[in-house]
Amino acid sequence: MWATARTVSLVGAVGHVIEVQVDVSQGVVATSLVGRPDVAINEARDRCRSAVLNSRFTWPSSRRITISLSPADIPKHGPHFDLAIAVGVLAAGDEGFPGRVLDGAVFVGELSLDGRIRCVPGVLPMTMAAAARGIRRVYVPEPQVQEAALVPEMEVCGLRSLAQLVAVLTGREVPEAPPVEPLTGQSLLSWRGEDALAEVDLADVRGMADARYALEVAAAGGHSLMLSGPKGSGKTTLAERLPTLLPDLGADESLEVTAIRSLAGTLPRDAQRLSRPPFRAPHHSATRTAVLGGGTGRVRPGEVSKAHLGVLFLDEFPLFASDIIEALREPLESGQVSVARGEEEATYPARAIVVFACNPCKCGEFAADVVDNHCTCGAAELRHYQNRVSGPVADRVDITRHVDRTPEWQLQDPLEAPEPSAAVRARVTDARARQAARLAGTPWRLNAHVPGPVLSRQWPLPRRASELLNGELAAGRLTRRGATRVHRLAWTVADLRDADLPGVEEVLVALRLRTGQPLQLTALPQPQLRGLPATGTDR
Repeated sequence: MWATARTVSLVGAVGHVIEVQVDVSQGVVATSLVGRPDVAINEARDRCRSAVLNSRFTWPSSRRITISLSPADIPKHGPHFDLAIAVGVLAAGDEGFPGRVLDGAVFVGELSLDGRIRCVPGVLPMTMAAAARGIRRVYVPEPQVQEAALVPEMEVCGLRSLAQLVAVLTGREVPEAPPVEPLTGQSLLSWRGEDALAEVDLADVRGMADARYALEVAAAGGHSLMLSGPKGSGKTTLAERLPTLLPDLGADESLEVTAIRSLAGTLPRDAQRLSRPPFRAPHHSATRTAVLGGGTGRVRPGEVSKAHLGVLFLDEFPLFASDIIEALREPLESGQVSVARGEEEATYPARAIVVFACNPCKCGEFAADVVDNHCTCGAAELRHYQNRVSGPVADRVDITRHVDRTPEWQLQDPLEAPEPSAAVRARVTDARARQAARLAGTPWRLNAHVPGPVLSRQWPLPRRASELLNGELAAGRLTRRGATRVHRLAWTVADLRDADLPGVEEVLVALRLRTGQPLQLTALPQPQLRGLPATGTDR
């Protein structure tokens, strides 16, 4: 006798529907589990047997039980296979069990020894994978019903115990069972809250008109940003306000971000779709695994993936471990991060706006002007600190801005009226709408995502603007990668200006954003000019 139940195996952010094929036959009494199971799945034989017996069902102890996880070449991880294994054994061992009810359904959940069901991480991406295979019914732990129900047109059944599952499948009266506890880490993180930065606003930032405009361009086109300057100059203040310039997530984007949170096991208990872009700011002492992803036993997404479609803020960037700094090349270039460990390889999305912040030296007091230079670092220490960020990494950063301390007169100026985040966000939303219309039918959402060859072929610069950019490239002031990034920035500047094509003026602004030169006042939106001195052309 045999039966087949289905569950889902996650390899990175990709879900594979797995058939749990159970054969109960005469032979040497044993329970064999094949199909590349990990330790947690191998232990499922004992967990499932105890759960079945303690739920007052019959385990075929006098038969040979063979459990095959198919396809056999895909690695399987996690205890969420328990529910499918247990119900498969029951269906195969009891001729009266209606095995056909297992068709078209996926079972996800860990079993306790007494038959209760426990929550598992990754229910949302598992349900998404099942829906992609045409499966329209899923059985999950009761607290995770809302999470699975985020997938459209999916019938979700929440369970507390194995006995309840069997009763639902056989049409019997559903017995009572104690409530299921949510995932361990959820309540411990609730003090941080999703609204930790809800009260900040760009209107809090006085002065720094060019840095505020750089934030606007980064938000509109999804460009990475490097902020350098002495301590206390406002780098963190600017970075924390960048998420307030981003529009709400679309339906597909929201599902992506929520699925990553589900994979990490940190989805809020109410399991609502996340509507706002995430903001992550790992400490510079974080490990490579914490930042990029990985882990022992099961690969989990790191901070670069948790910030997907949001903002990743890396403060004191030169103090991060050198291997982390160099490993950021991949997400900056391709928008994804791959984690390889032994025979397992997982790929997670990492399309975030990365904001790097660094001081000019370790003590944060170095200045090019001798009068303002109060640096206490030695020459060797200064060189070592400044060389921490390698050229290939710096070349992948789209925008560079040096931030100086705002003069006291500007902080007290009654005429200074910085724009609020809502006003800037409206321009960013309009610019993104123009990009969405231009990139419709392509796999890219924003200017920063478009590969260089495609950009040059489908959205080239006008002749004069192209000649200007090629001249910078020929003079050696730009690398080929840098020229591509200036091309992308020019399109974003044009989108913010509601221009059909980027011209010479937009390319000049993009070059200054790229190289860190001060922006001309005429390049800034007029509302940002309030409170600035009227003399001069550069800030």
